[in-house]
Amino acid sequence: QAQLVESGGGLVQPGGSLRLSCAASGNTRGIYRMGWYRQVPGKQRELVATITNRGTTSYTDSVKGRFTISRDNAKNTVYMQMNSLKPEDTAGYYCRADSDFSGPVWGQGTQVTVSS
Repeated sequence: QAQLVESGGGLVQPGGSLRLSCAASGNTRGIYRMGWYRQVPGKQRELVATITNRGTTSYTDSVKGRFTISRDNAKNTVYMQMNSLKPEDTAGYYCRADSDFSGPVWGQGTQVTVSS
Protein backbone atom coordinates (compact mmCIF):
# COMPACT_ATOMS: atom_id res chain seq x y z
CA GLN A 1 0.00 0.00 0.00
CA ALA A 2 1.19 3.52 -0.75
CA GLN A 3 1.96 6.12 1.88
CA LEU A 4 1.17 9.81 1.37
CA VAL A 5 2.90 12.77 2.99
CA GLU A 6 1.49 16.28 2.61
CA SER A 7 3.33 19.54 3.09
CA GLY A 8 2.92 23.22 2.35
CA GLY A 9 0.12 24.29 4.66
CA GLY A 10 0.30 27.33 6.90
CA LEU A 11 -1.12 30.72 7.78
CA VAL A 12 -1.77 33.19 4.98
CA GLN A 13 -3.65 36.46 4.64
CA PRO A 14 -6.79 36.70 2.50
CA GLY A 15 -5.82 37.06 -1.14
CA GLY A 16 -2.56 35.21 -0.58
CA SER A 17 -1.26 31.97 -2.04
CA LEU A 18 -0.02 28.60 -0.86
CA ARG A 19 1.22 25.51 -2.63
CA LEU A 20 0.45 22.10 -1.19
CA SER A 21 2.48 19.00 -2.05
CA CYS A 22 1.62 15.33 -1.62
CA ALA A 23 4.37 12.78 -2.12
CA ALA A 24 3.46 9.12 -2.59
CA SER A 25 5.88 6.36 -1.62
CA GLY A 26 5.84 2.62 -1.07
CA ASN A 27 3.65 0.55 -3.37
CA THR A 28 2.40 3.21 -5.77
CA ARG A 29 1.57 0.69 -8.46
CA GLY A 30 -1.97 0.99 -9.69
CA ILE A 31 -2.62 4.55 -8.51
CA TYR A 32 -4.88 6.05 -11.15
CA ARG A 33 -6.10 9.19 -9.44
CA MET A 34 -4.96 11.52 -6.69
CA GLY A 35 -6.77 14.39 -5.13
CA TRP A 36 -7.14 16.93 -2.37
CA TYR A 37 -9.98 17.03 0.13
CA ARG A 38 -10.59 19.42 2.99
CA GLN A 39 -12.39 19.29 6.28
CA VAL A 40 -13.35 21.73 9.00
CA PRO A 41 -14.33 20.57 12.48
CA GLY A 42 -17.93 19.39 12.65
CA LYS A 43 -18.34 19.09 8.89
CA GLN A 44 -17.87 16.31 6.38
CA ARG A 45 -14.70 16.05 4.38
CA GLU A 46 -15.27 17.54 0.94
CA LEU A 47 -13.56 17.02 -2.38
CA VAL A 48 -11.52 19.98 -3.61
CA ALA A 49 -9.73 18.75 -6.73
CA THR A 50 -8.59 15.55 -8.40
CA ILE A 51 -6.21 14.60 -11.17
CA THR A 52 -5.95 11.31 -13.00
CA ASN A 53 -2.75 9.67 -14.15
CA ARG A 54 -3.61 10.94 -17.62
CA GLY A 55 -3.85 14.50 -16.37
CA THR A 56 -7.62 14.93 -16.35
CA THR A 57 -8.56 17.39 -13.63
CA SER A 58 -11.73 18.15 -11.72
CA TYR A 59 -12.53 20.92 -9.23
CA THR A 60 -15.28 21.78 -6.84
CA ASP A 61 -17.08 24.94 -7.97
CA SER A 62 -15.90 27.11 -5.08
CA VAL A 63 -12.22 26.82 -6.08
CA LYS A 64 -12.46 26.93 -9.87
CA GLY A 65 -10.22 29.65 -11.27
CA ARG A 66 -8.29 29.95 -8.00
CA PHE A 67 -6.80 26.50 -7.38
CA THR A 68 -4.75 24.42 -9.79
CA ILE A 69 -3.92 20.76 -9.28
CA SER A 70 -0.98 19.18 -11.07
CA ARG A 71 1.20 16.11 -10.79
CA ASP A 72 4.74 14.97 -11.47
CA ASN A 73 4.43 11.28 -12.31
CA ALA A 74 8.18 10.74 -12.18
CA LYS A 75 8.22 11.96 -8.58
CA ASN A 76 4.84 10.44 -7.63
CA THR A 77 3.91 13.86 -6.32
CA VAL A 78 0.75 15.92 -6.63
CA TYR A 79 0.63 19.66 -6.11
CA MET A 80 -2.15 22.13 -5.56
CA GLN A 81 -1.48 25.81 -6.15
CA MET A 82 -3.98 27.87 -4.21
CA ASN A 83 -4.35 31.52 -5.16
CA SER A 84 -6.72 34.27 -4.03
CA LEU A 85 -7.30 32.44 -0.78
CA LYS A 86 -10.37 33.27 1.25
CA PRO A 87 -11.14 32.77 4.96
CA GLU A 88 -13.64 30.09 3.95
CA ASP A 89 -10.76 28.05 2.50
CA THR A 90 -9.51 27.51 6.05
CA ALA A 91 -9.49 23.77 6.70
CA GLY A 92 -7.38 20.68 7.13
CA TYR A 93 -6.33 19.57 3.65
CA TYR A 94 -5.90 15.86 2.97
CA CYS A 95 -4.36 14.08 0.04
CA ARG A 96 -5.96 10.89 -1.24
CA ALA A 97 -4.78 8.26 -3.72
CA ASP A 98 -7.10 5.83 -5.50
CA SER A 99 -5.54 2.58 -6.64
CA ASP A 100 -6.62 -0.38 -8.74
CA PHE A 101 -5.15 -2.72 -6.11
CA SER A 102 -6.31 -1.27 -2.81
CA GLY A 103 -8.85 0.98 -1.22
CA PRO A 104 -8.28 4.75 -1.01
CA VAL A 105 -5.17 5.85 0.84
CA TRP A 106 -5.11 9.08 2.86
CA GLY A 107 -2.32 11.32 4.03
CA GLN A 108 -2.15 12.76 7.54
CA GLY A 109 -3.30 16.21 6.48
CA THR A 110 -1.92 19.72 6.52
CA GLN A 111 -3.63 22.77 8.00
CA VAL A 112 -4.41 25.83 5.90
CA THR A 113 -5.52 28.95 7.76
CA VAL A 114 -6.56 32.09 5.90
CA SER A 115 -6.81 35.02 8.25
CA SER A 116 -5.72 38.61 8.62
